[in-house]
Amino acid sequence: MKDSQALTANQGKFIDPMVTADGQTRAHVPLSRPETLWFNTGTLCNITCANCYIESSPTNDSLVYLTVAEVEDYLDQLEGRQWKVREIAFTGGEPFMNPDMIAMTEAALKRGYEVLILTNAMLPMMRRRVKDGLVRLNATFPTKLTLRVSLDHWDVASHDAERGKGAFEKSLIGMDFLRDSGIQMAVAGRALWHESDAAARDGYRALFEARGYDIDASNPGQCVLFPEMDMSAEVPEITEACWGILNKTPDSVMCASSRMVVKRKGADSATVLSCTLLPYDAQFEMGRTLEEAEAPVQLNHPHCAKFCVLGGASCSA
Repeated sequence: MKDSQALTANQGKFIDPMVTADGQTRAHVPLSRPETLWFNTGTLCNITCANCYIESSPTNDSLVYLTVAEVEDYLDQLEGRQWKVREIAFTGGEPFMNPDMIAMTEAALKRGYEVLILTNAMLPMMRRRVKDGLVRLNATFPTKLTLRVSLDHWDVASHDAERGKGAFEKSLIGMDFLRDSGIQMAVAGRALWHESDAAARDGYRALFEARGYDIDASNPGQCVLFPEMDMSAEVPEITEACWGILNKTPDSVMCASSRMVVKRKGADSATVLSCTLLPYDAQFEMGRTLEEAEAPVQLNHPHCAKFCVLGGASCSA
C-alpha cells in the first residue's frame, strides 16, 4: 500500500489542504474524542511483507526506536493536556525488536492505561526475556494487556504468500504461547478479493476453535479484517458536504480519536502524526507536542477517503 501509487491514481486531487480539486471546502476533522495514543516503536521488522503500508523490513530504519524515556514524556503530556485516553497502543515495524518494549509497556500499564501491542508473534516476541516480561505484566495488570497478532489470512498459503514461507506456523507458535499464558489476544487479517467478510470470519473462526484461541471471530474489535485495496483506483475527495451525504460525522473518523508518536532517523526528538496510516507524509506531521497535535486534520490524502471515511477503518479496538 504505497502512498505514491494512491497519489498517482488521483492526479490533480489532494493538493490544496483547504480546497478540493473542484473548488469545494475540504472536510476536516477535529480531535473531538481522544481515545488512543499510538507509539510507533520503529520501522525495523524481522520480516518483509509484500504489501506493508509502512514498508517495514530488517533494513528500514526510517523511523528509529523510541525509548522508554520518550514514551514517559508523552504520558506526562497526556496527563497535562487531560486527553483522558483509555488506551496506549504500540505498532511498528515489529515492536518486540525494540529493546525497550517491555519497559514502555510497563510504563503505560502503571499509569492505568489499557495497552495494545501489534505484533507478528514471531521470534522477536518469543525471546525468553520478552516472554517472561509479558507473563509478569499480564499477571500484575490483569485484563489490561492485549496483543493483536497480524495473521494475514486464516489459510496458510495465503498468509505465507504475503509474509514468507513458514511465517504462518511461526506466528501460531507465538499465539500458542499467548494462549497458554492467558494473555489476551486479538487478530488483524484480510478478507481477500474473492471472499466476503462473513466467509473470511468463518475461516478465522474455524482456526481459532481448532487452536483453542479465545478470540471471537464475529467481533470486529477482536478479529479486525481489512479488505484488499486497489491502490491504483481513483477515489473521491471528501468535502464538508459529504458528511450529510454519507450520513457520517467527523467524530466517526480515526483522526478524531487518535494520534501517533514517531521518531524519524536523524531527528533530535519525536514528533506527533495525525494518522497511523500516513507515517511519511509531511503534511500530517503536527508538531513535537500533544498540544500542537490538538489541531484539526484536513482530509487531504486518498487514504482519508478510501480507508477512513468510505471504508470505516479503525486501527484501535
